[in-house]
Parts: sequence; structure tokens; C-alpha cells
Amino acid sequence: MSGQGSGGNVIAAICNVFFPGLGQLVQGRLLPAIIFAIICVGGYALWWLIIPAIIAGAFHLFAIIDAATYKNNN
Repeated sequence: MSGQGSGGNVIAAICNVFFPGLGQLVQGRLLPAIIFAIICVGGYALWWLIIPAIIAGAFHLFAIIDAATYKNNN
């Protein structure tokens, strides 16, 4: 990835819209992908408790922003 705002980051952010963590996986960041996926899927699965769903929604949004603003330091 070239840096923040690059085409790869836009694609990763769009991937995160459909499934949280997928964008991080596209960027080659396995651990953040797993963490975002577990928190979001778990929170959405407990939607009737309301608070986990709100937390999952916030993490889903953060996953999208994280993928869009990721800068590869290599």
C-alpha cells in the first residue's frame, strides 16, 4: 500500500463495509482482521442486548476508518 488515501486503502475500506475485518485481511494484517471480526460478529449476534450491538457498530465503523487511513511503515 502506498499510504493513506491510496486505492488499496479505499478497496480495503469498502471490503470492511460488507464484513468487518475483511479490509484488514486484504491489507495483510491478520491480527486486526481477526479482532475486528470477532468483536463485530459477536456484538451483532447479541443484538437483543442492545449494548453489545452498539459496541459492535462502533467497532465496525472504526474498522472501516482504520482500513482507509492505514499507512504501511515498511
